[in-house]
Amino acid sequence: MRTVSTGARVGLLAASTAFAAVLSTGTATAVTQLNGHWAPFSRCPVDAPAMLAADGMTNIATCISSRSAGGSIKLGNTQVPTGNTDLQLGVVQHSDGTSSLVAPDEGALVADSADLPGGLLGLMCPSGIPVVSGICEQITNSTLNKVTATIEPAGDPRDFNMAASFTTDVPILAIPVRIHLRNPFLGDKCYIGTTSNPIVLRPQNITAPSLSLQQFDRNGTPSDSGEMGRYTFAGADQKDSDYAVPGASGCGAGLLDWAVNLKTGLPSASGKNNVVLNQASTYFASPYDPAGLAPNEGKALSEYWHSAIR
Repeated sequence: MRTVSTGARVGLLAASTAFAAVLSTGTATAVTQLNGHWAPFSRCPVDAPAMLAADGMTNIATCISSRSAGGSIKLGNTQVPTGNTDLQLGVVQHSDGTSSLVAPDEGALVADSADLPGGLLGLMCPSGIPVVSGICEQITNSTLNKVTATIEPAGDPRDFNMAASFTTDVPILAIPVRIHLRNPFLGDKCYIGTTSNPIVLRPQNITAPSLSLQQFDRNGTPSDSGEMGRYTFAGADQKDSDYAVPGASGCGAGLLDWAVNLKTGLPSASGKNNVVLNQASTYFASPYDPAGLAPNEGKALSEYWHSAIR
C-alpha cells in the first residue's frame, strides 16, 4: 500500500462514507462470507475487468465498504429514518491522483428499507378530495397503511473533490438518487425523483473521522507481516441541506401524484431538505505493497479475496 499516497486513500475513504450517508435504504441480497479482516468486503467486485486489469503501478485496485446503523433524510415536510446500510465498491486509483469507481453486479448498496412515519395516513390523509378521502377511509389496518421508502441510485456519482475529503463543510461528491415509495394504493412505480430529474445529494463532513490501519494475510487472518492492508475510518458524521427535491410521479398510476406532493410539500426547493448520517464506519483494503505485485496487482487482489471465502 505504498504507491498511492495516504492522503489519496483517506480521500477515497471519506468519499465512500459519503455514499453511505445518502444511499441509505435498499433491497437485501445474498452476500459471500469472508474470513477475518476481509469480512467487510463481502461484495467487492474483484473480478470486474477494470479491477483485474490494475497493474499495481499506474493503476491500483482496491475494495471499499461503508456501513452505518442509522440517520435520517428529510424531503419537504417528511422525514424518513435510515436503517442499516452496506455500501461496497471497487476503486481503481490512478497515478495522476484520479480514481474510477466499479460497482458490484447487483449494485453498490444493500440496506434495510425504511418505513415512512405515519404511513399512507401521514402521506396523504386527511383530505377533502373525494378520491383521496375514499382511500383514507379504507386504511383500516397496518398493511394498507404501511409505506416503505427505498433510496435508489438514479445516475453515476460525479464531481468528486479529493480535498473536501480531508476537511469539513465542503461537498465531497454529487450523487443522483430517487426515492421509491411502495404501498398497495400507491402501486410499485411511485417515485420521488426520476433518472432524468433526480435528487442530487452532495454530502459533506461535519465531523472528522478517526483512522487506523490493520495488516493481514491474504486469507484475512490478522498478521503484522501480511500481504494485505486495511484502513478503518470511523466516527464521521455527515450532512447535506442544499439539495432540491422534485415532485412525485407514478403514484397510483399517476392519479395520486398530486396528493403525495400536496401533503409532503413537494417539489421542495434547496435549503428545505436535509440528510444526516451518524457515526459511519468505512473500510478500505488493498495489497500492502501493490507495486511488488506488478503487473498483476488486480489479479492478485482477486486471488486473495477468493482465498478468504468461508
